[in-house]
Amino acid sequence: MNIKKYISLFLSCLLIIPICTLPSSCAKDRSPATLSECYFDTVISITLYGDDAKYIDDCFDICDSYEKKISNTIEDSEISKINKHNGYIKVSDDTLEILKKGIEYGDISGGQFDITIGGLSDLWPFGDKSPHVPDSNLIDNAVKHVNYKNIIIDGNNVMLKDNESKIDLGGIAKGFIADKLKSYLKSKGVKNGIINLGGNILLIGKKPDGTNYNIGIKKPFEENDISATVSVNDYSVVSSGNYERYFYENDKLYHHILDVKTGYPVTNDLLSVSIISKKSVDGDGFSTTCFTMGLKEGMKLINNTKDVEAVFIDEDYKIHCSDGLKNKDGIITLRK
Repeated sequence: MNIKKYISLFLSCLLIIPICTLPSSCAKDRSPATLSECYFDTVISITLYGDDAKYIDDCFDICDSYEKKISNTIEDSEISKINKHNGYIKVSDDTLEILKKGIEYGDISGGQFDITIGGLSDLWPFGDKSPHVPDSNLIDNAVKHVNYKNIIIDGNNVMLKDNESKIDLGGIAKGFIADKLKSYLKSKGVKNGIINLGGNILLIGKKPDGTNYNIGIKKPFEENDISATVSVNDYSVVSSGNYERYFYENDKLYHHILDVKTGYPVTNDLLSVSIISKKSVDGDGFSTTCFTMGLKEGMKLINNTKDVEAVFIDEDYKIHCSDGLKNKDGIITLRK
C-alpha cells in the first residue's frame, strides 16, 4: 500500500481515540504490542499485552476471512454474488448472521438504517479527489430500491427480490467483526486489549493495572481535539458524525450519513453520536440510527434500550448524555 495513502487513511479513521495507555509501572511484565493493517477500506489496529500478542496475527486472518465474504467491492464475495444474481445464493453462516443483524436494525430504526443502501451510497463520491452532488434523477431512482425487506432468506439461501437493490454492510460490518475478534480472543484467555476497527473501539476487560481505559470522543471538525473522555472497561465506544467524510459544494456541506428517504445527507441539529455498549455491532447500528433520528427521537430510543448508552453532540457543541451516563467536567462514566 502507498504509505501516504495509509497514513491519510489512518488519520481519517481516528474518530475515537484511546488517550490513555498502559502505565510504565506495568510495562515490564505486560508491555503492549500494537499492529495495524488495512481491511474494509479502513485501518484496523489490535493492541494486546505480554504473551497475548501472539494472537494478533490470528485477528487479521479473521478480518481477511470476513472481508472475502461480506465486502460488496470484492467481485466474488457472497454479498457481491447476491447483488448480481437474480435468484438465491447460498451463503455461509457468518454472512447469514450479519445479514440478519442488519435486518434487525432496519426493524429497530423503522427503516432509517437500511443495509440495501448500496445503490444510493455508490452515487455519492466521498472518496473522490473532486467530489460532487450526484444527479437528482439518479438519486430519486436509487431511493426507490432502498428497502431491506427486499432481502429474502430461506435457510442459508439469500436473494434480493428487487434486482436493483444492492446490499452494503459498511454501516454494520466493523462492529460485527470487532465482536467476533473479541469473542475469539476471550476464548484464548485474553483478559486485556483494545480492538480498533477504523475508530470503532472495543475493549477487552480493563487495563492490566486494573484501571479503566479512557477513550476520547473526537471534537467534530477539529483534527486534534476531543469533546469528552469516556472512562470505561470491557465496553465498545463507536461514533458517527457529519465530520467523518464530507465535501462542500456551493458552500454547502454534504456528509456521508444519508437519509434513505430523500437520498441526500441527513440534516438535523447533530454533529455526532457516540454509542457506549457491550457489543460493538450495537454501536454501529445505533450510532447511525440515532444520528439519522436527531437528538430528541434518538435520545428517546436509547433511553428505552437496555444496555446501550449514548453521547450526542449538537451543532452548538453541547454534550447530551443518555440516562445511564454521568458527565462531570467532560469525563463520562457509566452510572452504577
